[in-house]
Amino acid sequence: MFRKILIVNRGEIAVRVIRACREMGIPTVAVFSDVDRTALHVMKADEAYHIGPAAARESYLNIDRILEVAKRSGADAIHPGYGFLSENAQFAKACADAGVKFIGPSPAAMEAMGSKTRAREAADRAGVPRVPGSVRALESLAQVEEVAAGVGYPVMLKAAAGGGGKGMRRVNAREELASAFEGAKSEALRAFGNGAVYIEKLIVQPRHIEIQMLGDEHGNLVYLGERECSVQRRHQKVIEEAPSAAVDSAMRSAMGETAVALARAAGYYNAGTVEFLVDQDKNFYFLEMNTRLQVEHPVTELVTGLDLVHLQILIAAGAKLPFDQADLQLRGHAIEVRVYAEDPDNNFFPSPGKITRLLTPSGPGIREDSGIYEGWTVPIDYDPMLSKLIAYAPTREQAIRRLRRALDEYFIGGIASNLGLFRRILDDEAFISANIDTDYLDRLLSTTSKPIIPMNGAGEKIAAIAAALMQSTGNGKMPAYPNGVNGAGRAAGQKWKGLARQEALRER
Repeated sequence: MFRKILIVNRGEIAVRVIRACREMGIPTVAVFSDVDRTALHVMKADEAYHIGPAAARESYLNIDRILEVAKRSGADAIHPGYGFLSENAQFAKACADAGVKFIGPSPAAMEAMGSKTRAREAADRAGVPRVPGSVRALESLAQVEEVAAGVGYPVMLKAAAGGGGKGMRRVNAREELASAFEGAKSEALRAFGNGAVYIEKLIVQPRHIEIQMLGDEHGNLVYLGERECSVQRRHQKVIEEAPSAAVDSAMRSAMGETAVALARAAGYYNAGTVEFLVDQDKNFYFLEMNTRLQVEHPVTELVTGLDLVHLQILIAAGAKLPFDQADLQLRGHAIEVRVYAEDPDNNFFPSPGKITRLLTPSGPGIREDSGIYEGWTVPIDYDPMLSKLIAYAPTREQAIRRLRRALDEYFIGGIASNLGLFRRILDDEAFISANIDTDYLDRLLSTTSKPIIPMNGAGEKIAAIAAALMQSTGNGKMPAYPNGVNGAGRAAGQKWKGLARQEALRER
């Protein structure tokens, strides 16, 4: 087993990996930029090292500084988390050259599958159905126009080196191509250090379903079921769940076996995810492979009973998978929401600032993976995700109810968040009936006639004022707010009075 593991990431994923290492008895090393000096992952790790200014290129993407920390700290393994350098084959090679184990796939597999264009070439060689479009990065506007004309509009421009919705542009007509091409390249370069982009045909109203893969370095590969990731905004996942209500056992096997065949052809090991688009006739098409741990891995952990980070570390240390495909069964249902510091009523504009009050949910079937604490200042320099809230229950209906209850217990003061949006989604009949696709959230938001009241930011003062007014009038109830803020038919007054009482009791 490793002597010490360096986590080259920040936020909730760094905390998640630190906790796994602690359970395994492995000391941890954190890295931090100027604005992350007081971040939660820095306080949780056994050691922490400063690596530069806030700009990711000068800190979390600085390979030389990171490897210098590995040497200084004596770490013999590096966990990249997700984002930043997690899918950077050059970094994985640099780790190997420095004698540090990269907890992830081999550089060769990352080059084959981590690049979206090379992964599409691999899919063609393996005979896997994929979304029509280019298989190589496009270098000029003339090439872009030629490919787009060939597949037909609408099309999607996508970054070859990354994910998370960055470097993606929908193009409905030829007149939009030039600006979309330049915008996608620029955003991809900033996010991943690689401005290469390619084109895909846009499949209308598909479901986005992905297969979690796991393989050891001895040639054993399994799939761990699917995740439904169709609730998205601007190609960024918002809610994920496992299993998918649209996938039966036969379809699960077909998609899983396709994913395994593709990964095996690339010599893949460790954790990875093969993503598919599924059309309205349930035909599935290979989209891309993420050669890392996914943000949404907790829902798979809950329905399989496995700890994917533990398994990543064990695989990197040379262990064989302790199970085979026949041993795996899915039990129950899990739903995850991504909590962001952003304002849904202001075009989801980021909301950095100090967290003045934090009440977190708990209770049966609730898991919160968080990178924040009360009193911490959320920086504007990185992705605004604060935490992930996950509910697990025997059925999807029960998981939705449990997640609603947990959201009513969640309060983040001082900044805006998207908690109110989740309350609305979970009360929406289309979501409840699993009638969703990648355009679902856009349709829901387009019907919003009144603000989504987030109960954040100035919520503490509002709660205190409202409670005082209710007390003075003797009215102990308030009408439920629109848009599912506290759920259909649930009174807002009790929560507001509770928040006011807690605020009044705080030491000043």
